[in-house]
Amino acid sequence: MFEVVGTFRVGKDWMKFRKVVNAHNERFALEKVYSLLGSNHKVKRNLIRVESIRKVE
Repeated sequence: MFEVVGTFRVGKDWMKFRKVVNAHNERFALEKVYSLLGSNHKVKRNLIRVESIRKVE
């Protein structure tokens, strides 16, 4: 489990997010977050800024 924290663009504003995803490593966690935000909020990858990724027990 990884916790990914960052912001994404909604119109002219930046909205904070914190997602906990189940993944094998940080790279897969990042891809999962890109996929979730893209499908749920119709946000492109270049409008998502990740601040931190950390492992959660």
